[in-house]
Amino acid sequence: MKINGTPYRTIWPAPAGQAIEIIDQTRLPHEFVTVRLETMEEAAHAIMEMLVRGAPLIGATAAYGMALAMNDDASDSGLESAFATLVETRPTAINLRWALDRMQAHLKPVHPGMRPEAAWAEAAAIADEDVAINAAIGRNGLKLIEQAWEAKGRQGCVNILTHCNAGWLATVDWGTAIAPIYAAHDAGIPVHVWVDETRPRNQGASLTAWELKSHGVPHKVIVDNAGGHYMQHGMVDLCIVGTDRTTARGDVCNKIGTYLKALAAFDNKVPFYVALPSPTIDWRIQDGVAEIPIEERGAEEVSHLQGRTASGEILKVQVTPLGSPVANPAFDVTPARLVTALITEKGVCAASPEGLKSLFPDR
Repeated sequence: MKINGTPYRTIWPAPAGQAIEIIDQTRLPHEFVTVRLETMEEAAHAIMEMLVRGAPLIGATAAYGMALAMNDDASDSGLESAFATLVETRPTAINLRWALDRMQAHLKPVHPGMRPEAAWAEAAAIADEDVAINAAIGRNGLKLIEQAWEAKGRQGCVNILTHCNAGWLATVDWGTAIAPIYAAHDAGIPVHVWVDETRPRNQGASLTAWELKSHGVPHKVIVDNAGGHYMQHGMVDLCIVGTDRTTARGDVCNKIGTYLKALAAFDNKVPFYVALPSPTIDWRIQDGVAEIPIEERGAEEVSHLQGRTASGEILKVQVTPLGSPVANPAFDVTPARLVTALITEKGVCAASPEGLKSLFPDR
């Protein structure tokens, strides 16, 4: 994607080598800042503190984190130690473990002296594959937006509601849920996006809106509680969200609040689609509510907000009473029965074991 005319990915090897650079997403939308990561510990910190976020990008960052670790200690113990540190950074997004499992399996048979080079090559391959996967998700999801446009007699625009940020900032490039929207916009289909602010952290208002504005896609930011209202009044044609982990039967785990949007969509007969790359599927589990660990994050994400003042100063302010306790589950699970279809790089399928197996028969 482009920022002020310059193409960017969200993560890339530094020009001098032996380090990576990322976009610090905690500084958006008010400041565009890149950060250089030179050690595995710095990569782990970037994941934990959400300088990078979104399941695919977390996986790519973890892969590069393993490459950074091999620069310092390419022994078997160094490999195991790096894996153990990185796998604990975020518990919910399955892409993290998928990428680390792949890196470990790739590096174990390699002589320690050759591991750094092999690690950097494999991490780059994971990043490149993510870009190709997300571009394919965009093409497959475009067909659903085209169908919605035809159903409206090619009149007005296609109104799409999304939650959190599943755009290119959540991946290496293109995005998952937003990739079909970019594809439709670029194909000349008039689209308009209702952007949930997505409390806490406001990833919709801060990140998705920033992306869409940068790309010229018409949109409006709405409070999280407004989505059902717009659905009731026929102002949402379809919903597209992402997912951090999808079970073998099609349950999806995404940013907290996704489940409520799915319920509103179901009640109002609005199609509710989930876009996901195949590494986000956890084939080991069936029941998302019972089996997916839900990350509980710090209270300050709820009790405080960050924004720009009229003078241009970036400030963080407290919005809750001093001493009021806070609960902050980062994700919720939407059962497969509420999901109209899954959009993957292999195609679109029902959110069911049979649907997933039709696209991934080897699993």
